[in-house]
Amino acid sequence: MNFIKNNGWGILLCLLIAIPCWFLGRLVPVVGGPVFAILIGMVITIFIKDKPHTQTGINYTSKKILQFAVVLLGFGMNLTDILQKGQQSLPIIISTITTSLLIAFVLYKALKMPSKISTLIGVGSSICGGSAIAATAPVIGANDEEIAQSISVIFLFNVIAALIFPTLGGMLGLSNEGFGLFAGTAINDTSSVTAAAAAWDGIHHSNTLDSATIVKLTRTLAIIPITLVLAFYRTRKEKHQSSSKVSLKKIFPFFILFFVLASVVTTVFNLPATITNPLKELSKFFIIMAMAAIGLNTDIVKLVKTGGKPIFMGLCCWVGIAAVSLLMQHLLGIW
Repeated sequence: MNFIKNNGWGILLCLLIAIPCWFLGRLVPVVGGPVFAILIGMVITIFIKDKPHTQTGINYTSKKILQFAVVLLGFGMNLTDILQKGQQSLPIIISTITTSLLIAFVLYKALKMPSKISTLIGVGSSICGGSAIAATAPVIGANDEEIAQSISVIFLFNVIAALIFPTLGGMLGLSNEGFGLFAGTAINDTSSVTAAAAAWDGIHHSNTLDSATIVKLTRTLAIIPITLVLAFYRTRKEKHQSSSKVSLKKIFPFFILFFVLASVVTTVFNLPATITNPLKELSKFFIIMAMAAIGLNTDIVKLVKTGGKPIFMGLCCWVGIAAVSLLMQHLLGIW
């Protein structure tokens, strides 16, 4: 009862925002429900700054429900299918992830940017957009404004990529296989990957959507090593900075272990789509709820004022990933 009393109103508010955003995301997949939720949350906060009865529940949604969404995401990953069908893309995926993280690190140093925003943009650009940011943010201790800033940057280049990549791929003479790899490795978020692949299929009467999605899911597996490395790095860093004992148990992303467990369960028992698809959809809905909470905790004016450097970093990561994806295809003889 205490849980409901303390958190109920805040969770309900996030739920009420998430429901229309879910439908808006389905109507406009190139934008996606999470972005609509963040924007609506930020607009509501302009008019209602003091939220004493809902703040605890909003905080719970932005942290715990976000982690639960990442765990459910694991049920959408049959590791056998992904590794069998996605192994051709592994050299390209490793190259693009490395490129994005290196660019983010160099610009973090050169532009003197906040380390957490830099990490979130680098990881979000290289792995899987909002899902990677959702998984990484609790590990590095990012606050809601840093999460909102990073997702806003990722969203901007997702939309641009979904709109221009089908035309760009045609101008470059990419094959259907080549475009599937290009979309799957060079576009950040799954919704934008599917939007670009569907547009390509409509133009070329092909079936690249399945291959692009598998490549994207293969990229998503990089969440596991990246978050674990960041957890150990944060622990080591805080030990050096603090004279008191730092507990790895408090920092370690146990929800990532549950994400892995969910993937293993799906793989070992070969769970049918009738079970995994509803769980994946529930995961997406919980992410939308969490993004609504993050929007409610974000000052939109401050976000706009501090947006220049993060956008530039996002642009550089995006261009770097696209260029390396095409270069690796050319070197591997796929193009």
